[in-house]
Amino acid sequence: MTDYQAPRWLPGGHLQTIWPALWSRRFDAGAPTWRRERWTTPDEDFVDLDFCEAVNPSAAKPLLVLFHGLEGSSSSHYAQAFADWALHNDCDLVVPHFRGCSGSLNLAPRAYHSGDHQEIDHLLRKLKRRADTEGRPGLVAAGVSLGGNALMRWAGEHGQSAQEVVKAVASVCSPLDLSASGKAMGEGLNRQVYTRMFLRTMKPKAMAKLKQHPGLFDVQKLMAAKDLYEFDDVFTAPLHGFKNTDDYWQRASALPLMGQIGVPALALNAKNDPFVPASSLPTQNKVSTHVKLWHPEGGGHVGFARGHWPGHLKAMPQAVGAWLLRHISSDQAHG
Repeated sequence: MTDYQAPRWLPGGHLQTIWPALWSRRFDAGAPTWRRERWTTPDEDFVDLDFCEAVNPSAAKPLLVLFHGLEGSSSSHYAQAFADWALHNDCDLVVPHFRGCSGSLNLAPRAYHSGDHQEIDHLLRKLKRRADTEGRPGLVAAGVSLGGNALMRWAGEHGQSAQEVVKAVASVCSPLDLSASGKAMGEGLNRQVYTRMFLRTMKPKAMAKLKQHPGLFDVQKLMAAKDLYEFDDVFTAPLHGFKNTDDYWQRASALPLMGQIGVPALALNAKNDPFVPASSLPTQNKVSTHVKLWHPEGGGHVGFARGHWPGHLKAMPQAVGAWLLRHISSDQAHG
């Protein structure tokens, strides 16, 4: 992906973000078929996981765990593109939904956040135990945007011991420095377009959470929130143990811990991503030797469309998926 070039008909970071999400082809034939499981969490809440698997598997396959982005799901364009890639590359896929993102409101007085490495840990370890029972050759994980930051945060928290759970991890267009990305999202076109889009679903979910747990937050302040900073200050930060937005964005960012990552890791970020300023991207001297950085000039935020109009979304899943599976193949070769 380091040599990715957007089609001539798709210029600029904003267009490379919006067009692929809405109109580029996500799969070759039909839409992926998902099989849903609901798991109970350690705090007696639940999470929903969507599995995309071959109908008649001939042998145990690798499992790719894909953590979605802010307000994402298995219906997101990138999740469908990854599912299509997996079906064509002898790999099964699972998309665990962060709480409240599966179409069902979760039960606990909490939602999800960008640094939720405890949730990542619980899900990955349970999936690893199942993969071992099923005789799978390995488990790999990728995270898109928010999900990628949370995954990299997990990898940094666990260092070398992460190798006991996954063979490799990858983040795609993730805001690894949440303060820099949060500031960018509150300015200009980002504020007028993307922030409004996110708040359009986040506010109703918060209000539904308030009905479950009266008095959880200040209604007037939440409804008055005009950007993610104000929303996080009223809702996300206090519900998940942070003092305020600044504390949340600082403590939840993966970047400060990426020097401690002890498992093969890939961080893919386009330099023209409207959500993630190029100046905030990690440099090789700020991350461990286990981390590979891909910083193509274009691609937008989880775009990377290729081909003739309307374009297709194969390029990113192919590149990231192949990189992840190589680490399973190399382990098998050495084993």
